[in-house]
Amino acid sequence: MLVEDDESLGFLIKDALEASNWKVSLCADGEKALTAFHHHEFNLCILDIMLPVKSGFELAIEIRKYNPAVPIVFLTAKSQIDDRIRGFQLGADDFVSKPFSIEEFKYRIGAVLKRSFKTTASVHQSAVLQLANSSLDIHNLLLNANGMSTRLTYKECKLLQMFFRHSDKLIEREVFLKAIWEDEGFFVARSMDVFISRLRKYLATDHALKIENIRGIGYVMKVVR
Repeated sequence: MLVEDDESLGFLIKDALEASNWKVSLCADGEKALTAFHHHEFNLCILDIMLPVKSGFELAIEIRKYNPAVPIVFLTAKSQIDDRIRGFQLGADDFVSKPFSIEEFKYRIGAVLKRSFKTTASVHQSAVLQLANSSLDIHNLLLNANGMSTRLTYKECKLLQMFFRHSDKLIEREVFLKAIWEDEGFFVARSMDVFISRLRKYLATDHALKIENIRGIGYVMKVVR
C-alpha cells in the first residue's frame, strides 16, 4: 500500500514499483488508506507523513493496532531527526527522505520485504496460536478449546485471532468493527454481539479463558492464572 497525496509523485512511484512486478494500491489520504488496509491484506505499507485527513504517523498507529508486524516505510519530505525518531518509535522499518533515487528506493523496499518474509515464513508454516488450554488453527479455521474442537467461520476466526494476539488487553469495539465488519452501523454492532456470544460458547470448556465486556468501550480476553 502506497499512501502519497502528491498525485504526480504517487503515480511515478506506483509505476516504478509495478515495473518491478509489485502490485501497488495507491491512496491519496490517510483515511482512505486506513479503509483500504481493513479491506485488503498488504505485505508492506509506504506512508507519507504530511497527508490530508489523517497524518502518516496517525495512520501508522491505527495500522499497528490491527497488525503489529506488517512492515512500514515512511516516505517524506521531512528530514528532521525528531521525525525520524518518532517514525521508528511507531515501528517503522525504514525512513526515506524526498527527493530520492527511485532505483535505490526499490532496493530498500526489496530489502524490507526480504527481511519480512524471512521473519514470517516460520509463522506461516504452523499458523497455530496457543492461549491457556486452547489453540487456534488460523489456516484451517479450527478452534480446540481444552479438547473440544469447533470449525469456525472466517469472521469468527478473525475475531478470535485478534483476541488471542491481544489477550488481557482492552480492544475497542470500533477496532473490531473496522477490521472485521468494515462498518460501524447499529445492526453490524448487534451482529458483533452475537459473534461474541458464540465465541464464549466455543470457549466454555476452557475455564482459563473469559471474554469480558467493558460496557460502552469494548472487550478483553482474560486469561485466568
